[in-house]
Amino acid sequence: MPKKETAIKHTTALAAYLLIVWGFYRLFFKLPEEIEELIIKPIVWLLPVIYLVKKEGGNLSSVGITTKKLFPAIYFTLALGAVFAIEAVFINFVKHGGFEFAANIGEKALLTSLGITFVTAFSEEVSFRGYLFNRVWSALDNEWLANITTSIVWALVHVPIAIFVWKLSLTPALIYLFLTALFGVGSAFVFARTRNVFSSILLHILWQWPIILFR
Repeated sequence: MPKKETAIKHTTALAAYLLIVWGFYRLFFKLPEEIEELIIKPIVWLLPVIYLVKKEGGNLSSVGITTKKLFPAIYFTLALGAVFAIEAVFINFVKHGGFEFAANIGEKALLTSLGITFVTAFSEEVSFRGYLFNRVWSALDNEWLANITTSIVWALVHVPIAIFVWKLSLTPALIYLFLTALFGVGSAFVFARTRNVFSSILLHILWQWPIILFR
């Protein structure tokens, strides 16, 4: 882990960068989901993380990419994932004003959707839990303060999609952002127990997948 001053400087810069750059992207651009999630997001989210990790002299394990505690990571995730699966269905209900059982369950569509979800989860969880939360926690030496702080930023990053893409009205948007922040807390909690970002990635998939199935 970098020194406290470096960690605060780099995490503040990355958080501001994601809020501004990704916010403007959501405002001005709307490309097919495959292009956004498989190409644009990894470039915008992961390249700065790679740059900062190299600048710090860190390695993959410094962002939680490791095989250590892999099975505990799975156990923690499956337990909490059941809760967030229910949350994801509720978000879908808020988004559509009711349950829409209109999933495209063709084999290709499911595999494609699952692949997109995994890449999205990888980009977002490595950036937030693996990099931001991990370093803020190290700098503050307080897990829950770091958790709440980064989860608020996590929710703020999702404001543009709620407003500019989904065009939610105020109440559904606030509910969505609250539940998104709640997921951020849960994801950071799991990461803190395992120090393995794949626990957060799997949790993210379990949270996101019901939305795909019912959209």
